Amino acid sequence: MGSVASKNNVTQLILTDLFQGPEVQRVCFVVFLPVYLATVVGTGLMVLTVSVSKSLHFPMYFFLSYLSLMEISYSSTVVPKFITDLLTIIKTLTQIKIISMEGCLAQIFFFHFFGVTEIFLLTVMVYDCYVAICEPLHYTIIMSQPVCHLLVAGPWMGGVIDSMVQILVTVQLPFGGPNVIDHYFYDLHLLFKVAYTDTFVEGVIVLTNSGLISVISILMLVSSYVIILVNLRSHSAEGRCKALSTCASHITVFILFSGSAIFLYTRPSSTFTKDKLVVIFCVIITPMLNPIFYTFRNTEVKNNTRRLWGKKGNAGVERK
Repeated sequence: MGSVASKNNVTQLILTDLFQGPEVQRVCFVVFLPVYLATVVGTGLMVLTVSVSKSLHFPMYFFLSYLSLMEISYSSTVVPKFITDLLTIIKTLTQIKIISMEGCLAQIFFFHFFGVTEIFLLTVMVYDCYVAICEPLHYTIIMSQPVCHLLVAGPWMGGVIDSMVQILVTVQLPFGGPNVIDHYFYDLHLLFKVAYTDTFVEGVIVLTNSGLISVISILMLVSSYVIILVNLRSHSAEGRCKALSTCASHITVFILFSGSAIFLYTRPSSTFTKDKLVVIFCVIITPMLNPIFYTFRNTEVKNNTRRLWGKKGNAGVERK
């Protein structure tokens, strides 16, 4: 990335604020800091509970712990700097937020890497639901530890490939002219506006890439759930309710995260700066909601969490 600065006459980028005015900035800081902390605590608690509790060492919880790691990582690529910038604005009353071109490209890489990895991971988790409902007698054989690791490795590879495509498309562009971006974080559609060349082809590549990811994920999700629903007819009423509860949680998380991301990245790049609230929902709100919808509605997770922290509390009392 060091060649980027020498190739172009733009070495730094300036961001405008999400909302204008110091009062609004204070409100944003007071609202978004607790939301981010809740995301870190909630998802971190899920990872810790699954790691420590032997009764949760099953494929479904294995995938949930990785999903939680993705939530923390995805949100942390943007939100900490955003909150820090808000605090800086409140203290200094300056509206200028500067980042180097290298830092901008690094943020874009990791933002897309964790985002796409999470979408693919949510898609892979449908297979776990399918095997658990449609092949319950062979579940432990099919969902062996090596298979689970391969199913997790696939989304990681998909995230790396997607991010490399995004960076390779962007890094060869000549940047110049106004280096002010009307947003609160950096992304490809915004960076294209700084290039002093036509970026139609690059925009088509990015749109096609995002479209393929969306189509593949949605087709796999829909086809898997059609098969699951057909097989549920042979289950008991209690079994159907339990299976549908798990499926409903998965679909809710998929729609919340993937739906907002697909809506954002399959639209024309000219509309990206107008979708700041959609980006807030995608980057800040959904990572906080996902543990609530998917994790803490699960009885086993809640029981093990209470047991885990109950033991720690009792140990602390005994030491005193």
